[in-house]
Amino acid sequence: MLQDRTVQPETDATIDRGEPIMRLDHLRRDFASRNGDITAVDNVSFDLYKGDILCLVGESGSGKTTVARMAAGLLKPTRGKVYFEGKDIYEMSKKEFGEYRRAVQIIHQDPYASLNPIHTVGDMLRAPLLKHKICRNRAEATKRASELLELVDCRPVENFIDKYPHQLSGGQRQRISIARAMTLNPRVIVADESVSMVDVSIRVSLLNTMLKLRNELGVTFLFITHDLSVVKYFAWEGNIGVMYVGKVVEYGRTPGVIGRSMHPYTRALAAAIPEADPDLTRSKEKLQLRSLDIPQLTELPDGCVFHPRCPYWVQGLCDVKMPPLVRVAEDREVACHVVQAIVERGGNPRDLEVTDQLANELMRK
Repeated sequence: MLQDRTVQPETDATIDRGEPIMRLDHLRRDFASRNGDITAVDNVSFDLYKGDILCLVGESGSGKTTVARMAAGLLKPTRGKVYFEGKDIYEMSKKEFGEYRRAVQIIHQDPYASLNPIHTVGDMLRAPLLKHKICRNRAEATKRASELLELVDCRPVENFIDKYPHQLSGGQRQRISIARAMTLNPRVIVADESVSMVDVSIRVSLLNTMLKLRNELGVTFLFITHDLSVVKYFAWEGNIGVMYVGKVVEYGRTPGVIGRSMHPYTRALAAAIPEADPDLTRSKEKLQLRSLDIPQLTELPDGCVFHPRCPYWVQGLCDVKMPPLVRVAEDREVACHVVQAIVERGGNPRDLEVTDQLANELMRK
């Protein structure tokens, strides 16, 4: 299980931060299909502490949204546990589960589909405030709704509170989604591709809004994205879990994972980040994968699931045995036979080169 996952600077890694606010423990989720069960998420574990930012990154179909839905209590794991403040959420009483659901809110990807088109912004913000008795009457709920709109930079408030979703832009709708998620004073927000459907010019503003919630209110974020450039901006002080067809293949602090990627898949993702400086673009590592095709969940390869695309695979090992996710450095965990072997030999894991000697050593293990 992944451990010591904090958003503190690396020099503060030994500080005892107490119990995590959320723990996902060896989660697995299977879905039925015509060809039998398929495993969308397999053996995913991590801890989240107050104020953490954890980004799950990967291509479409990697399982990151399924993990997000299990963390938010919207999908029950086939195997494994979800703990909130030390309690298994599926062993909670009805009252405790209700409190957990209020404490963990989700921001959906599509701001056009996630808001009710027949309700005004004010109606959508007042409803949970009144239902859960956070506010005693409509006037008090309207005042609180106005404060939430201010919080997400929807100003002047009177230009928003009586409008319907179709009268707002995509960026404005997503701000309303963030405000709605904040109505119940959540301690954790699960943001599922929450900026992917808005213009690039709006993205930074939305990310700044969410960072303000984290920095000023101590909100913890589980942030789902496929875009490492977004991670660089939003979670530079946080952690990244890189997922590939349902498995975590690399985990560590954001600067290290992006700047000194170890797993070949992560290195391919990092190499694809666009850079504003053309000289930096020309000097970036270019990793040539063996294939651009992502395996189907119904036909996963034996051994390491990435080996059909990996330029460093070792025949007879990578295509036979699944590598475990193990700690290879103080702030890094990687699931790769070759990287682990190079680290054990005292080498630099970024200097990936499968020599005959290394391949023979790996095969003898």
